[in-house]
Amino acid sequence: MQPISDAGYSKKLNDSLRSAAHASDAAQQSDAAAGYTGRLTLQQTTMNPAHRLEGKVSLITGAAQGIGLATALKFAREGAIVIVCDIKQAGVDDAVQQCQALGAKAAGYVLNVTDRAAIDLVVAKVKADFGRIDVLVNNAGITQDARLQKMTIEQFDRVIDVNLRGVFHCAQAVADVMVAQGSGVILNASSVVGIYGNFGQTNYAASKFGVIGFTKTWSRELGPKGVRVNAVAPGFIATPILATVPDKVLDEMKARVPLHRLGTAEEIANVYAFLASDEASYINGAVIEVSGGMSV
Repeated sequence: MQPISDAGYSKKLNDSLRSAAHASDAAQQSDAAAGYTGRLTLQQTTMNPAHRLEGKVSLITGAAQGIGLATALKFAREGAIVIVCDIKQAGVDDAVQQCQALGAKAAGYVLNVTDRAAIDLVVAKVKADFGRIDVLVNNAGITQDARLQKMTIEQFDRVIDVNLRGVFHCAQAVADVMVAQGSGVILNASSVVGIYGNFGQTNYAASKFGVIGFTKTWSRELGPKGVRVNAVAPGFIATPILATVPDKVLDEMKARVPLHRLGTAEEIANVYAFLASDEASYINGAVIEVSGGMSV
């Protein structure tokens, strides 16, 4: 075989590209003549992002304030049926009313995520009322900070009970429902503290790192059965819990973030909504860090 010169190769390549273009044009003209409207149909069936959670029964723990409330309201705006769970009746009632004011169906339950019997009752009631559970957002969490040498066993156990064992209880309670219906999404609240650690947060870091372990394991166990499991790891977020933090400390927190600001609860809710939607249908076992690029 004779070698082809650069000029000869370029000519052959250009000829091939022109032939391919002509063939494509001819195919499109033929399709149009036959009444084929594949492209138009694709455009017509594009999901309306404002309603990407339409009809999805979504149970959210810790939903009366902060990130949980922002998530409940975001889901309500996107068409979900929102199940608000929190430990205080007044907060639950207020969150339900806010969701309903946005035009969403919503129900609320006073729920302590350390009480497995109560969790099972809520899951059974939601299943009976709505026929299914499509999304669980394991958002409930607490902090009780102290340095290792000062932390009490009670402080350690309390955070583990809520942040880790509570996530296990809720996920296990809905797993059978989701597997039986062949679909579902479990979203777990981790934290950048669970990835990088943080001074004075032995218990919190352990719980949030454990949540990542849950997420990786459950994605393998439940993925083949149609259930996706992912986690969100927020950075420094402006929530009511920061109201008592001195301005100097807040300034130091902002300085550690390349965007030079705290995140908002709504920015975390946006990520939860995306992961709950069918737009994230191939995301499973992921831990999404939402921290403004924070470095430690």
